[in-house]
Amino acid sequence: MFDMMKMMGKVKEVQEKMKEAQSTLSQIEVEGESGAGLIKATVNGQKKVIKVTIDDSLVNSADKEIVQDLIVAAINKAMEEADLLAKEHIQKQTEGMMPNIPGFDLGNMFNG
Repeated sequence: MFDMMKMMGKVKEVQEKMKEAQSTLSQIEVEGESGAGLIKATVNGQKKVIKVTIDDSLVNSADKEIVQDLIVAAINKAMEEADLLAKEHIQKQTEGMMPNIPGFDLGNMFNG
C-alpha cells in the first residue's frame, strides 16, 4: 500500500512539472521564412502563430498590417480546429480502451 501512495505522489509531482513546463512554452519563439525572406512567421512553443511579416514589395503598405493580422488569426483558428478534431479522433479510436480519469487528457500525449 505504501508503494502505491509513493507512486501516486510521483505521478502528482510529474503532473505539476508538466504543467510548469507547458506554461513556459509560450516564451519560446521560432521564426520561419519563405520566398528568400519575403514572408516571415513567428511561432511560440505552444504552436501559436505570434506574428506574420510580409515584405513591402508584395503588398500595398496601407493594407499590410491588416493583412498580416488576418493571416495570424486565420492560421491560429485553423490550428485550434485541427487540435479539437485530433482530440475527438483519438477519443473515438481509443474509446473503451482506457478508463475515463478526470484530468487525464490522452490527447495531449500526441501534441508534440
